[in-house]
Amino acid sequence: MVFLSFVYRFVTNFAFMAMVYFSMNFMEKYQNRAIIAILVLVYSGMRAASTLRAFYFYQKIERLEAETKRLQGPINDGSGGTSARKQVVADVARLRRDGELKSYMDLFFLALIVLLCVAAIMRQ
Repeated sequence: MVFLSFVYRFVTNFAFMAMVYFSMNFMEKYQNRAIIAILVLVYSGMRAASTLRAFYFYQKIERLEAETKRLQGPINDGSGGTSARKQVVADVARLRRDGELKSYMDLFFLALIVLLCVAAIMRQ
C-alpha cells in the first residue's frame, strides 16, 4: 500500500508536469502562453510553500518522536503496554519518513514545472 501511495504521487505530479508542458508548447500566441505560465507559477509557488510548511511539521513530529523514546524507558518499566506503545512510535516514524519522501518528490516536480514555465516565457 505504501508503494502505491508513492506511485500515485509520482503519476499525479508527472501528469501535471505533462499538462504544463503540452499547454505551453501548443499555445500559438506569446501573450496566452505567458498568462498560463504565470498562473502555473503562482499555483506552483503556493504548492511549494505548503510543502515547505509540511517539512516544518515533520521536524516537530521528529522532535516528538525523540522525546517519546526518551521518556518511554522509565515510564514503561514493568508495564504491559510497552510493545503497543513502541509500535505506535514506529508507525508514526514510518509515516513521517514517507511523508518527507513524498514532499521531496513534490518539490522536484515543482522545480521542473518552474523551469518549463520560465523556458516557455523566454522563447518567443
